[in-house]
Amino acid sequence: MNILKLLDKLSDDKFFTTETSRLETLTNISSFGKKAAVAALPLGLGALMSTPAKAETVDSQKNAMFFKSTLTDALQLALTLEYLEDEYYRIGLNTSGLIPSSDRTVFQQISKHETAHVAFLKSTLTSLGTTPNAKPNFDFTAGGNFTPFTNYSQFLILAQAFEDTGVRAYKGQAGNVMSNKTVLQAALQIHSVEARHASQVRRMRANKGWIELANGGNMPAATNPVYAGEDNVNQAGFNTSTSFGAAAGSAAYDEILSGSDAQTIAGLFIV
Repeated sequence: MNILKLLDKLSDDKFFTTETSRLETLTNISSFGKKAAVAALPLGLGALMSTPAKAETVDSQKNAMFFKSTLTDALQLALTLEYLEDEYYRIGLNTSGLIPSSDRTVFQQISKHETAHVAFLKSTLTSLGTTPNAKPNFDFTAGGNFTPFTNYSQFLILAQAFEDTGVRAYKGQAGNVMSNKTVLQAALQIHSVEARHASQVRRMRANKGWIELANGGNMPAATNPVYAGEDNVNQAGFNTSTSFGAAAGSAAYDEILSGSDAQTIAGLFIV
């Protein structure tokens, strides 16, 4: 496989000679990586990428439009999820007697993070020439199925569900924001923070900080869509359960959540 050639190239000390500037090194990596990627394609596909200059120009313009649409769609989805979390914690913190004093500091900090994420996503969409979607109207009872603002246990359940959804959703959109490296980096930074939120809330509910199989951990059946697919034990052709067992094997690899699935979950709380 050509990936072996890439690894061999990167292991060559001359490739990272101290006489070469950082910019030149990154340029060499980028150039080599592109060549390796093309070489790794099947012969027919590789040939299709060797097109005349004019065709490349037209294709690049089409690709730019496509990637912008894909990028902004991903950001709008992320904004909806952040709106949901931001509103949820804001209401929870403003509900007298709901959150025990021992836990308020945690949710105050999480709330600040979510507010910052909303501000960033709105600013980024605006900078890309796209109007951020307005904040939806939320019904956190999901039509009367939950009572999060009168029952702290229910509040924690939904907090866990929202955070676990966010973690999987951000990961699922990574490929759609790769066209903009600045946005990709910020999205990854938000993703790791959401993962810390999820782990913290899960432990506050006496759960493990990670997900094993498709079991959210003492969660009601209504939250099953949040954990659907987490029992996958096959990663890039490797059966992780062979050496570690299904529970540990699945827990070692968190699964993505598609944009449509994330929208469906969020939609349960939008009126």
